[in-house]
Amino acid sequence: MFRIEAEVDKARQELLRNRLLDTNTAASPVLAALRGTPAEREVPLHVWALDPAGALAGGLVGHTWTAWLHVTYLWVDAAHRGTGLGSHLLARAEHLATDRACTAARLETWDFQAPAFYRRQGYEVVCEIPDYPPGITEYTLVKRLR
Repeated sequence: MFRIEAEVDKARQELLRNRLLDTNTAASPVLAALRGTPAEREVPLHVWALDPAGALAGGLVGHTWTAWLHVTYLWVDAAHRGTGLGSHLLARAEHLATDRACTAARLETWDFQAPAFYRRQGYEVVCEIPDYPPGITEYTLVKRLR
């Protein structure tokens, strides 16, 4: 019989992560080939836009992993929306990612955020999750990079 626990345990979390990594590596020749290479690591990628006073006007936070850029956050202050700043931040991140040998990018956004903006930047919807959270649709978008 098993004892089931539901509590946050960082040591077990790391153990579970490592065991899953080992299992995945054993099952996938692609992941096995990545093991121990620089491409195996997630490398942070941040791009910031500061106004003349040095205040944050916008920014992008993400990381690269294998040949992919994953955009986690992209935000532009309301005073600077519609100026092209978001497009500039995203293009800069994509350029930096290609310098890291990335060939694709991915991100998630909600229906009230920016799916149309990302489509204009060349991203395509590959997943749509209705009611995540209830009343909102989440989209996953991808783009092939040059």
